[in-house]
Amino acid sequence: MARVLVTGAVGFIGFHLSKALLENGHDVIGVDNVNSYYDPSLKEARLANIESMLAPSQSFHFYREDITDKAALNAVFQNHEPEIVVNLAAQAGVRYSIEAPQQYIDTNVSGFQNILDACKDYKVKHLLYASSSSVYGNSRTTPFLSSDPVDHPVSMYAATKRMNELMAHVYSNMFGINTTGLRFFTVYGPWGRPDMAPMKFAKSIMEGMPIDVYNNGQHWRDFTYIDDIVNGIMGLLDTLPKPSTQERPNTAEAPFEIFNIGAKKPVHLLSFIECMEVNLGKKAIKNMLPMQPGDVSSTYADVTPLHEKTGYTPTTPLDEGVKRFVNWYNEYYK
Repeated sequence: MARVLVTGAVGFIGFHLSKALLENGHDVIGVDNVNSYYDPSLKEARLANIESMLAPSQSFHFYREDITDKAALNAVFQNHEPEIVVNLAAQAGVRYSIEAPQQYIDTNVSGFQNILDACKDYKVKHLLYASSSSVYGNSRTTPFLSSDPVDHPVSMYAATKRMNELMAHVYSNMFGINTTGLRFFTVYGPWGRPDMAPMKFAKSIMEGMPIDVYNNGQHWRDFTYIDDIVNGIMGLLDTLPKPSTQERPNTAEAPFEIFNIGAKKPVHLLSFIECMEVNLGKKAIKNMLPMQPGDVSSTYADVTPLHEKTGYTPTTPLDEGVKRFVNWYNEYYK
């Protein structure tokens, strides 16, 4: 069992990952600034949920710190000497990155620099970090391969996530740090973010308000249930990246790898809305809108490398995932 530091520990993915780590016997050090990008009470509820499920044998230490605060971050590393770090702290949201690009530079780039430095200075065995399917931009080649060129991001959010991958490669190359990038594809499920489509759709449908449907509904998304995302991360914790070999000539010469974690099954947006309607027992009022700046028309993950390395296979079909989400939504929001 390992000491695992999770940044963004009471964010959507961080919360579920922290619980899975604890259930599997790991010691977890959580870091989160619990900011107000979306309702902090949801983050506080996630934290309370983690603390309420702790058994006497489980170790969970939580710090309300920001990864942009280098001194505070270093103090956490010094106190706990984590063996594995999973960096999920980031300024999220594609559309918000149009309004507040500096926030993305500060957190996603400068904050990640602090993570890399701490991993170097405190000899961390393995750094895993959140990237995003948004790095593929409006690629017309599907499914998206982790080896595809990703040189044309269409949002500042995507640009900062690609920057994380490049920064990680530099540190892997210069200092031998084992780094693994995780390109997540449209994550959904219980305890999700209020700014994401499933939560926004559920709230508006239940209140009888219109939902905004961008690109006139002609989006395709590789909706991936949160448990499948967490299983993908867990499978990589102790699986260190390999430098290039004669068998892998087009890969990095450093201990650096990047994987897609998705459902490998794109869903038409209108089909997703229909599934929401069935489970909520109420029809949506659709406000059809054009494509939004920074958005992409489709996402589709090729997960073959992850499957070959860890046996990863997504197991949650859309109807079951949406059902679980709606059940949680109704219970949490009464």
